[in-house]
Amino acid sequence: MKYDFTSIIDRAGKDALAIDSVGKIPGFAPDAPRSGFDLIPMWVADMNFATAPAVTEAIADRVSHPLFGYYDPSDAYYDAIIRWQRDRNGTEGLQRECIGYENGVLGGVASALSVFIGRGDSVLVHSPTYIGFTGTLVSNGYHIVLSPLVPDKNGIWRMDFDDMEKKLREEHIHAAIFCSPHNPSGRVWEKWEIEEAFRLYEKYDVQVISDEIWSDLILKGHRHIPSQSVSEDARNRTVALYAPSKTFNLAGLIGSYHVIYNPALRDKVRRASSRTHYNSMNVLSMHALIGAYSREGAEWVDELCEVLSGNVRYAVDYIRGHFEGVGAANPEGTYMLFADCGEWCRAHGVSLKELEKRAWDVGVAVQDGAMFHGPSHIRINLALPLSRVQEAMNRLSRYVF
Repeated sequence: MKYDFTSIIDRAGKDALAIDSVGKIPGFAPDAPRSGFDLIPMWVADMNFATAPAVTEAIADRVSHPLFGYYDPSDAYYDAIIRWQRDRNGTEGLQRECIGYENGVLGGVASALSVFIGRGDSVLVHSPTYIGFTGTLVSNGYHIVLSPLVPDKNGIWRMDFDDMEKKLREEHIHAAIFCSPHNPSGRVWEKWEIEEAFRLYEKYDVQVISDEIWSDLILKGHRHIPSQSVSEDARNRTVALYAPSKTFNLAGLIGSYHVIYNPALRDKVRRASSRTHYNSMNVLSMHALIGAYSREGAEWVDELCEVLSGNVRYAVDYIRGHFEGVGAANPEGTYMLFADCGEWCRAHGVSLKELEKRAWDVGVAVQDGAMFHGPSHIRINLALPLSRVQEAMNRLSRYVF
């Protein structure tokens, strides 16, 4: 490979939540490992790979000019997004006026919801559910209505359309968060699934926020379908949210964006986003996106997805071959594995908390799935060099399961 996905980089003391917060945030962060075990960070959803060289080069080039005053987003910024969405997702006709900056996807979620519905109203979300959605909805005073994803006979997570319709109808729901690809299950929705979901959204007049931050991280054999592309109605009722932060490990730089085709909806969301006067872009974040969304950045992402596909295949095969009673559905996108340990825990008289503690003690810092509405699950980040994934599985085999 042209790019480095094998080096183990020491992130300690370098502003890495995944490392520096271990053992320091009870109830959220894993415990620190006991003596003799180094930490393998597999909880926070960021990668343990250096970002694409095109990103650091773009930042370094801008830093070489010593003035950082007020500015407006450049044509190059918008052109990079339009080109990226066209080349990666097949999006045609995206115009500059449809793109708007967001400090983060969750800020975009909050702004859009404030336009869609009132405080105390209900929002439909699939479960298991990204903790960021839960936190944003609760802290802003909305009522969460969960529609569970259901594994089919092949273990593939599927939307329960009957359950969705029942809840939309009976609870008079007019806003939904649609996560595509889905976090934490790793599902990359097929076109017919998105079409059926949006048929229900149209039928019950539901405004949709489509979180597509993981859309670049698609594993081998799958393809991302933008939600807004499935119909003219979906295009007009949806606020789609994207960012280079997951793809290129840039969460610390801050910077997401929305795509809104409906002019009236767009104006309302932008007014809501601007009211705090805090929703403004960092100049280095802008240049990082331009570097990321370059030809070299695309080449790096292609290699990254190949590496992640191999890591996921290795981990799933290992779990299925060594940990009887642990369910591991193949993620189709993202780099997170949502493993169901319920059967194993019941067979061995071990609680999920005790199981997690065993893993944390030997440095395998997985995440508690309960906060994602997965009461018997652990969430495992596989965006590490394969050698570290292999070491983690070996420790789980020797000391945990």
